[in-house]
Amino acid sequence: MNGANKAVSRRDFLYRAAAVGGTALLFNTMNAWGMGINSRAGAPPALSGSGKGKKVVILGAGLAGMTAAYELGKLGYQCQVLEARAFAGGRCQTARKGFRLQELGGETQTCRFDDGQYINHGPWRIPLHHQSTLHYTRLFEVPLEIMVNDNDHAFVYLENAGPLSKQRLRPAQLKSDMRGHVAELLAKSVRNSQLDRDLTADDKTLLLDYLAHEGQLQGTDLRYKGRSGRGFTVNPGAGLAPGPGTPSDPLGFKELLASKVGNVYSAVQDFPMQNTMFEPVGGMDAIARAFYQRVGRQVRLQAEVQTIRQGERGVTVTYKDNVSGKLSAITADYCLCTIPLSVLRNIDSDFSPRFKAAIKSVAYAPVGKIGLQMKRRFWEEDEHLYGGHVLTDLKAINTISLPSTGWQKQKGVLLGYYHYMSDAIEISALTPKERAEFALDAGQKIFPAYRASFDSAFSVAWHRVQYNLGGWAEWGDDNRKDSYPLLLEGEGRVLLAGEHLSYLTGWQAGAIESAWQQIEKLHARASA
Repeated sequence: MNGANKAVSRRDFLYRAAAVGGTALLFNTMNAWGMGINSRAGAPPALSGSGKGKKVVILGAGLAGMTAAYELGKLGYQCQVLEARAFAGGRCQTARKGFRLQELGGETQTCRFDDGQYINHGPWRIPLHHQSTLHYTRLFEVPLEIMVNDNDHAFVYLENAGPLSKQRLRPAQLKSDMRGHVAELLAKSVRNSQLDRDLTADDKTLLLDYLAHEGQLQGTDLRYKGRSGRGFTVNPGAGLAPGPGTPSDPLGFKELLASKVGNVYSAVQDFPMQNTMFEPVGGMDAIARAFYQRVGRQVRLQAEVQTIRQGERGVTVTYKDNVSGKLSAITADYCLCTIPLSVLRNIDSDFSPRFKAAIKSVAYAPVGKIGLQMKRRFWEEDEHLYGGHVLTDLKAINTISLPSTGWQKQKGVLLGYYHYMSDAIEISALTPKERAEFALDAGQKIFPAYRASFDSAFSVAWHRVQYNLGGWAEWGDDNRKDSYPLLLEGEGRVLLAGEHLSYLTGWQAGAIESAWQQIEKLHARASA
């Protein structure tokens, strides 16, 4: 649009809102205009009729499989769940004292954390948007606590940040200074009529007023000179000293731009992230255990699927007992397969060549995590950090996450790295002891007490875990277009479910909502 008196378009204003205030301001503006993002499905489908007399074999006792068994059971279906592991839950795992894991080609790890200490080495947080997951924590009375997902007092440490390299910077400083400098620049542009000639004079006055408050700009020249939100050099206190405290000096705008630090912390605010998220008290596997309490009688553990065959009247699955080695078979009217596609592609089946090709078209992300038990909580005692993440460009570290539990206790377990793709592949080749040494060397650059406080470690490389072979499904545009609809439809009497058949890959909600969708489809076919 042209003309000085015409109103700015919604699209243009939303773009500027995001540029000035980030996603938080953008989402608030969208919600005010009724354009907000809807929450995900919050309840299972309301199914009528009965499944009595019909049998369903469910492959995999992860969250998708157990969700299906629970919901189909309410309709009267006879469900038998086959799970290759010695426990249910799939990737919904928590490592605590005595937990054992053997990766393919690697040595067996036994977690040696102290009683009460743990690491969620699978899923570790629940966003408020994932009402499907929260539906079951509410229904099963799984107690939740706040997980601090974004702590403005934590550190950003970059080794390749130009003028700001190798400094422990706090997100509060970076956000405050970027907002202030950008607000100053934009305010001067508006005042000089250099920006957006579609804004009226009244619009400009209102925008300048907003920017002066948003950036805490000072004086008639609208200068950014720092703000209290970025922290103090000396904090305010009692008496004359420290009294009002000593404000800290802002980082230079050109230095901030050159460092590209804004690219590091901005992702924490992306959908579906929030500053505070949820986690089950005592470990994420509380969700899996709650499901298992309700469907455990239908789950056969240590049952590794060998073949899948189907005909006009049913499906037959053969499986091996991983303890005795004995082969057995089970026949059912329908099969719901929740096995990851990375594993399913290697199972003998009579799927059509087209369906098999679709299964093989989906890659899985190499993902690695390590939990480090520390003898003392130096991040709290020395640095006053309570939860949140330390973001870094240190090789193959990506994120160090501080626990949101056990405040001010003696010991604690932090997430020493969370990496993906080539980084995960490279570090997974190390022994567990070497992985711990690698994580300690990196953390020592940020925290002086890191190595001296170390107690024990537990790590996982999900692409080397036998019944997963990857952290989550990685879809591309082409196979989303071609393979995704085909796999959603299933083939014959076999339907598929899991996080891989959702747009919430890597989240528990993806597994749950996929199961909801597929059991509705299964029930419709069985009732026809």
